[in-house]
Amino acid sequence: MRIPVPENLKKLAESCDFPLYIVGGYVRDFLAGLECESHDIDICAPASADDFCTAAKACGAEITAVYRNTGTVKVKFGKEEYEFACFRSDEYVRGTHTPVKIFFTNDIALDARRRDFKCNAVYYEINNGELSDPLGGVIDIKNKIISTVDREEKVFGEDGLRLMRLARQAAQTGFTPSKECLNGASANCALIADIAPERIFAELNAILHADGKYGKDGAQYVGLKLLESTGVLAFILPELWLGKGMMQPEKFHSHDVLEHSLRTVLYADERVRLAALLHDVGKPYLMNTQGNFYGHENVGAKIAQEVCLRLKTSKKLMEEAVKLTALHMYDMRLDARESKIRRFIVRNLEYFEKLLLIKQADYSACRDDLNEAPCVTKWKKIYANMKEEGVPTRLKQLAVRGDELISLGVPPEEVGKALWEMLENCAACGLENDKERLLRYAVKFIPERG
Repeated sequence: MRIPVPENLKKLAESCDFPLYIVGGYVRDFLAGLECESHDIDICAPASADDFCTAAKACGAEITAVYRNTGTVKVKFGKEEYEFACFRSDEYVRGTHTPVKIFFTNDIALDARRRDFKCNAVYYEINNGELSDPLGGVIDIKNKIISTVDREEKVFGEDGLRLMRLARQAAQTGFTPSKECLNGASANCALIADIAPERIFAELNAILHADGKYGKDGAQYVGLKLLESTGVLAFILPELWLGKGMMQPEKFHSHDVLEHSLRTVLYADERVRLAALLHDVGKPYLMNTQGNFYGHENVGAKIAQEVCLRLKTSKKLMEEAVKLTALHMYDMRLDARESKIRRFIVRNLEYFEKLLLIKQADYSACRDDLNEAPCVTKWKKIYANMKEEGVPTRLKQLAVRGDELISLGVPPEEVGKALWEMLENCAACGLENDKERLLRYAVKFIPERG
């Protein structure tokens, strides 16, 4: 069996006086028939970091980083980047997540046992095209199973981030964790609390977009349900976990608050997955403090911000999640007048498209209804009418500028307010976008002289 290998790696392997292996996800994916647009290729060998660097440089590679304490080297051939690791065995103190001792070795089985799951511990020797499978990973790949390379207590105890990696890899690949693996993850779920928040969010974000890795429909929901079943979700998103078992009015909902949130992610467009997960995060807090869900979107926006700050998401992603959470309930009962919706669209145009996506996912998750949400239908029609009428929706589309208002006598501190009011009135009340008409309207912002 020949696994496709980049030419640069072939030449490098031929020049080495030691066997060079590809290991991990690239081998697993090939054996499982999983296709992906891009792959990270990890390589390893029973050789020192210095010996590898010498061989790589001789082949024209650029060494971008060397970590001799772990035997890790980052290497680059043009745009192709790889990470090399020496065969090694690690010793941990439970819960420390960083090896306290590292032993370099020539034993491939020892190297395999320092990894996480057997399906990721299959080695492909580049020169002879042969597989080395010291732990039975090929059988797991064939049966689409995830099991640990050693005792579950040891594997998860060494690095709590493996709890997230289990959910992410199971979701992306469609593999099923073994019963022992799931039990081990559940027994060690509290260890995730010791992991750096940015590393947690990187894995969570990958889970939220797991369906895009290999085209597995609903993979994002599978990953989140694994985090729920192992108890990891309770530690990384305790605000959301409080909604587990918290029922909602049966007239509108078939699921409790937590399940509704997870299903909203299931039905959500990939662009709004984090906001979909957090859109109802205010409900558990309000139910526990006030006995109802009234105003949960406003409370939820504040909690969403706290969650994003804790997980150290990007500022842009946080602002978007907060805004969409705050706005997702507007006109849910379809009772807002068209003029108000037009004003709302103008004020929130930056988020309008994604707000429609959130509203649709929220609607579908209530009763697993894939029909278009009535609110979405209504808003789409109104926005289409606005575009057909040619009404301005952005300040730069107004027929007047701020400097013209100042020349007219509008105080500089009032210019922004005046422009926004004129913009909204053009969109909602039929005020024509004509310079003379707008200037006459702007007179109201000129202070009277006493």
